[in-house]
Formats: sequence, C-alpha cells, structure tokens
Amino acid sequence: MAGPRETDPASSPRAMLGAELRFRRKQADKTQEELGAPLFVSGSFIGQLEAGTRRMLPELAREIDRVLATDGYFERNCAAATKSKYPDHFAEAAEAESRAEQIRAYSPQLIPGLLQTEDYGRAVFWARRPTTSEAKIDELVSARLDRARLLDDPTKPMLWAVLDEAVLRREVGGKVVMSEALRHITALARRRRIIVQVLPFSAGAHMSQGGALKLMDFSDAPPLAYVEGLGTGQLLDDPSTVSHYKLTYDHVVASAMSPEASLALIESVAEDYAHGQH
Repeated sequence: MAGPRETDPASSPRAMLGAELRFRRKQADKTQEELGAPLFVSGSFIGQLEAGTRRMLPELAREIDRVLATDGYFERNCAAATKSKYPDHFAEAAEAESRAEQIRAYSPQLIPGLLQTEDYGRAVFWARRPTTSEAKIDELVSARLDRARLLDDPTKPMLWAVLDEAVLRREVGGKVVMSEALRHITALARRRRIIVQVLPFSAGAHMSQGGALKLMDFSDAPPLAYVEGLGTGQLLDDPSTVSHYKLTYDHVVASAMSPEASLALIESVAEDYAHGQH
C-alpha cells in the first residue's frame, strides 16, 4: 500500500485531512456508510469529515487508522486540524459556518456573532467574562471579527437572520453602541447582503423559544443544525433532527415581521438609541 500523500501546509489542515480520508476510504473500496459502521458514526458524518465541515478528534482518528490500516497517519495529523481560536463547544460550528453556502439563524437574546460590531462584541464578552484579562477579551473580539469577514464576499454565504425583539431592546454596551450595532445590521440588509426579520413580542410563544438555532447548508456535504445554550453547543447532523429544526425555523419565520417592516423597526430603535430615548 502506498504511503499517505504529503499535504500542502498552505491549505486548510482540516480540508487536507478530509481529502486524505476520502482518498484512503476509496482506496479501501468502502462507502461512507461502510467506513462509518465500525466507527459507530453515520455515513453523513464521514462525508462531513471528508468535506472539512467536522473536526476529526484524536479518539476517532485512532479508530480510522485501525479500520483503514493507515499506520497512525490520521492520529498524527489530526492535532493540527483540530486547533481552533474558538471555544471548544463552538469550534466545529465556526468551521462549518466558514464553508456553508447558506446560513439561517434565530437569535433570542443577542445580535448574532456574524453581525456584531467590534464594540458590541466587546461588551458581550466583558459581560460574560467580567474577570478576564483585557488581552484575552481582545483575542476573543478579534476572532469574532474574523468570523464576520465571511460577509465581505458579496454573495456567499447567504445569511438569513431572525432576531427576537429582545435583541433590539436589550441595551448592550450603552445607547451609542446599540445604535451603531443596529445600523450595521440595517446597512447590510439595505445593500441586500443579508435578510433580516424581527420576531416581535406580540408573536407570543413559538417553537424556538428554548434557545438560539442555526442551520447550515453546504454544496458538498449534508446540512447541519447548531443549537446553543449557556457555554454549551451541539452540532447536529442526524437527518430527522435537522429536518425538525428546519421546521422550527420555518415556523419562526412565519411568525416574524416582514423584512421591510423589520428594517423599519430596527432603524427606528437605532434612532431612539442615538437620541438617548430608548
């Protein structure tokens, strides 16, 4: 059997590891499902590893080496592919987000990370970590702004965000920060880079009132759902679970204000903050 191919260090380590996994699986004449079975993961999970949308953790890498007889290649190389500047519970979701063709998100409390301004993000991190050093806060803010550069591309990923009205009314960082943060969102929407809707308080109870929800679709891998709680997060790939969360999101959208009415409300609230009236 030929030795593992050399990877290009200039490429994404996770993408290169995924490409090697695909090469080795096909060399062993196995389908994604056939490789996943002895590893106790789904075929779609193997597909996401190959596409680079999921992290290969060391325990799984060892089992892949055993099943494919790759002489420890994946265990040796997965360390570089699992390094992340994001918290452990969010690292996989952030990597998946960077490869998504479409992102749909419902946010119940805060402006989503991809839409936050620097000052808003800083205020969020200080609130969550009041005893953290300023250097660490700077690092977290920098990572968040790096994520937001996804929107520098004029068309991809498509981002559709539904903000609970509480997101607009919760004063994070003060009135000036809130006014700038909301105007940043409306500017993106006005130039048709994102779609944004507001779920008003008057909508009452709804299917996603338990927490934040994000759906991601890819051109070369099955869709994923990400649900988040206090310091925790789950990236889900089970088709029936993802389908349920898609239905949940559709219900939230159906209960939300139209994009036009939502923009008018967000701009009005931003103006109130700017004049200290909120």
